[in-house]
Formats: sequence, C-alpha cells, structure tokens
Amino acid sequence: MLDNCKSALERWGGVSEIIDKWLEERQQLLVDYCMLSDNVQVMDNVSCGNQLQPLCQILVDYVSAGHFEIYDQLVKEGKELNDKEGLRTAGELYKIIDSTTEYILDFNDKYQEIDDLDAIENDLSRLGEVLATRFESEDKMIEVLHFAHQDQLEQNA
Repeated sequence: MLDNCKSALERWGGVSEIIDKWLEERQQLLVDYCMLSDNVQVMDNVSCGNQLQPLCQILVDYVSAGHFEIYDQLVKEGKELNDKEGLRTAGELYKIIDSTTEYILDFNDKYQEIDDLDAIENDLSRLGEVLATRFESEDKMIEVLHFAHQDQLEQNA
C-alpha cells in the first residue's frame, strides 16, 4: 500500500544512485584498462598478470551489474512511465550491448590463467573497441530510459 503512495520521483530517484555507482565502477574499469594497455609492452608476464586479473574481475562485475541490475531498473522505469519509444530504442541498444558481452566474457575466460599472454596486446586492443561500443550504447540507454524522464518525474513529485 505504501508503494502506491510514493511519487514517481521517490520510486525512481534511487535509480540515479545505482547508475552513479555503476558508472564509478566503469571509471575504475577504464583506469585499470588504460594502465594495463599503456604498459603491456614493457611488462613481464607476472607484472602483466598482476594487473590483468583485477581487470578481469572488474570487467565481470561491471557486465553482471549491467545485465542483472541496471538494465532491469531502466526497463522497469520505462514501463512504469509508459515510454514505448524509449523501450523500443532500449531494446535495439540492448542487442548491441549483449553482442559485446560474449567478447568480454571470452576475454575473461582466456585470461583467468596468465600462462599464455602472446596475444594480450591484440586482445586488449579489441577489448577497448568492444568497451567503447558497449559504453556508448549503455549511455544512450540511460538517456532514453532514465534522463529523458527527469522532467516527468519532477512534475509527479
């Protein structure tokens, strides 16, 4: 019953906090990625592995949070606010995002063990391209399913 009394802003204002935490995790992911990419040519396998394993962990955490928390919240908000166009666009964006997930998980699986780093430079380069595509699509999804509703949420408050 109390849920019915909450305004849209109260219901969906917390989504901004979840997104903010997720984007902070993205920032750390980018820092870790750049540090490794910038230094991979001069590192020995042990040093590379010491930076690679935390990168893989944050990659999996970030992807998981997106799939199992963020996207669900965004779609739920779009449905609640009856944003058919936003949901349609988000569906198209989700297909792009989902296509990047396989490469990211394959990268993680490949580098769980750091005994074969022969292709790491090429794999990191490709990972950077995949992440750029993913981040762009995620940002658009946030825009069409969350930030596009800010005025509507404030009016309903």
